[in-house]
Amino acid sequence: MLLGEVACRYQAGEISPEDLPMIAAEALAAGLDTPTLCELAGWPRNADARDIRDAFEQALAESGIGLPDRGLARRHALRRMAARLLGGEITPAYLAAGDWWETEEVETAAERSFVALIPPCACCIDYTLGLDQQAWAAQLQNAALALTSSSPIAPGC
Repeated sequence: MLLGEVACRYQAGEISPEDLPMIAAEALAAGLDTPTLCELAGWPRNADARDIRDAFEQALAESGIGLPDRGLARRHALRRMAARLLGGEITPAYLAAGDWWETEEVETAAERSFVALIPPCACCIDYTLGLDQQAWAAQLQNAALALTSSSPIAPGC
């Protein structure tokens, strides 16, 4: 994974701070070399999360990579989730286990349609959908296809 993509996934909440030291080590192994990246690569997973975040953001700056806007990062993450759903990597219920239903950063009709189908929690699937889970899963698949087929959003992630 490129460091710019890591920055996007980190900003979207897909990567935890405790994973960043290993990611820094992988970036070093791939040939990227900055002083703070070297330092971060040597830190343990259980280092203070604030220190890890600060070091990661400093390493990004040293690499000439900006930390993307959180809203843009979440929009890219939403598209990745839709693609993973279509690819069979995740189930529709998996989407309900996250906080995607409260994503306010959506801008397009395809994004809104996809997010509108995601219930607030996994238990809400039974409560709100009842026996219509197959129909819901099909609607979610269609919305995911529309989202992944729609015009790309601004680059950066």
